[in-house]
Amino acid sequence: MGPLTGFRVIELAGIGPGPFCGMMLSDMGAEVIRIDRPDPAQRSRPRDVLARNRRSIIIDLKTPEGVDIVLRLCESADALFEGFRPGVTERLGLGPNECMARNERLVYGRMTGWGQDGPLALAAGHDINYIGLAGVLHAIGEKGGSPVPPLNLIGDFGGGGMLLAFGLVCGILEASRSGKGQVIDAAMVDGSAALMAAFFSMGKHFTDRRGTNLLDGGAHFYGTYETRDGKHVSVGAIEPQFYSLLVEKSDVDPDRFARQMDARGWEGLKEELGAVFKTRTRDEWCEVMEGTDVCFAPVLSIFEAPEHPHNRDRATFVDVDGVVQPAPAPRFSRTDAEISHGPRMPGEDTLAVLRDAGFSDGEARALQEKHVVSTA
Repeated sequence: MGPLTGFRVIELAGIGPGPFCGMMLSDMGAEVIRIDRPDPAQRSRPRDVLARNRRSIIIDLKTPEGVDIVLRLCESADALFEGFRPGVTERLGLGPNECMARNERLVYGRMTGWGQDGPLALAAGHDINYIGLAGVLHAIGEKGGSPVPPLNLIGDFGGGGMLLAFGLVCGILEASRSGKGQVIDAAMVDGSAALMAAFFSMGKHFTDRRGTNLLDGGAHFYGTYETRDGKHVSVGAIEPQFYSLLVEKSDVDPDRFARQMDARGWEGLKEELGAVFKTRTRDEWCEVMEGTDVCFAPVLSIFEAPEHPHNRDRATFVDVDGVVQPAPAPRFSRTDAEISHGPRMPGEDTLAVLRDAGFSDGEARALQEKHVVSTA
């Protein structure tokens, strides 16, 4: 059983960071009940890996009866989280005041892009906008080029869903001492800014000229290189002893490469090293450098990564219902996290959730007949 076994969390289903937060919590053993909305189109969509490990109930939140179901679920929950724009759950009758009135220990998590207040709070946005405002996007890209979106890993997932999961666990821990819940305001712009903390103290090693810095591909010893077969490898030989090994194993002129930290020479040395890496295939460079202290790894696609010997040995990826996906992380020595089942169809667990919440079979049938709840 995972370390969060015994805790119950209500998820008002959304997109992006919300489902990721739910996955993180349920992977660790929390019972997460996902409240889906009536939407026939949902049933034709592929099952989302982010929805694994939890049950689903479809509730029409625009009905008083539907709101009451959620409030009854809150009575036995440790936390609830939502990802709507500020004010939406208040208008539904499911805001923090209403939910926490049913359970003073309830931790209420709110996931937004801009936060619950501020001039942009009510504006629409996506990951790219939040990391743009946070100072992240400007720093990513090639020298002389435009900023490059790093997928939606930073705003939605690292600075969003993971931040909310962390906040909820912190809130639950505090409530166990104080007996009182609180509201967690998790904003993707805040989380993205927090992820940039180290760069605010890097001084001369970080400027606002993208593609010229120590860790953004500007340095010849920290970046990616194309190989003879059109694939790529990654090198991160920052420390002097690792850099010396890179110079040795790439068989370049040690005198030419002697001034590692002189940024004035980085561009030329990067071109020379790039030409060297193009003389062999990716696999050939793996034979030379992988497993050494060069700080080297092949650049693998999501289809290749699960087959790498290291990932296979650690079971970094697992197959659940025929879908290869990342295993729960992090790992615990005593309380194993696990994937108990793949994604449920929306409404697949409606009746079971109602039964567990104390609704009789007659009440459940009446709610179905009135279309307050639906099943898969």
